[in-house]
Amino acid sequence: MSSHHIVREKQEPALLIANGEACQPELIGQLLEWSPTVVVLDRAIWRVFELGIKVDVLLGDFDRGLDLEAIMAEQYPLEIVHTPDQNKTDLDKGIEFLIERGYPAVNIIWATGRRADHTLTNMTNIVRYKDQIRITILDDHSRIFPLVGQFEKWYEAGTPISLIPVGTVTGFTSDGLKYNLQDATLQLGYFTSSSNEAAQDGFVRIEAQTGDLLIMECWD
Repeated sequence: MSSHHIVREKQEPALLIANGEACQPELIGQLLEWSPTVVVLDRAIWRVFELGIKVDVLLGDFDRGLDLEAIMAEQYPLEIVHTPDQNKTDLDKGIEFLIERGYPAVNIIWATGRRADHTLTNMTNIVRYKDQIRITILDDHSRIFPLVGQFEKWYEAGTPISLIPVGTVTGFTSDGLKYNLQDATLQLGYFTSSSNEAAQDGFVRIEAQTGDLLIMECWD
């Protein structure tokens, strides 16, 4: 698999590859279709090379002794960005790198699965960047993105949708779901709108007054 890069200066969402559970090649192929900028985090680089993907940027703290010379010999040209700040995750650094470079959107894969602490942190940390870049985390079973303003999208009846607060969300209101709520307060660990679904073919609308909310489109 390869990404044949056509010069489309930041017109498509960048692709950010973390080091969690791999997804199916079909999903990667779909995301590479429009030749996005590909950023790989730290030790995932060798797993990505095995798939034959052309990488643009390797980013990380490299605290576990990556052989950068061997990596450069494997694939050139390749921009290597050293980000030693231990107070941020590699995923945070990758998102901030794309914000600094002016990218309007990013698709993230391999950010879930494997270690539960990494999965939870990766999913919840994206809300801090919701007003700076459009972020979507994808794996073989879900598409996850933060609520920004009012959300409205057409779904087929029965499409699973979960609404998960990061902390506390107030003034939560939904329309078009099987189980709608009006001016509700959601709190992680206490009350969420998980395992909901589209009530019928048509638009689902979601909004909240305060707080951070993750929208999860799920499938088995």
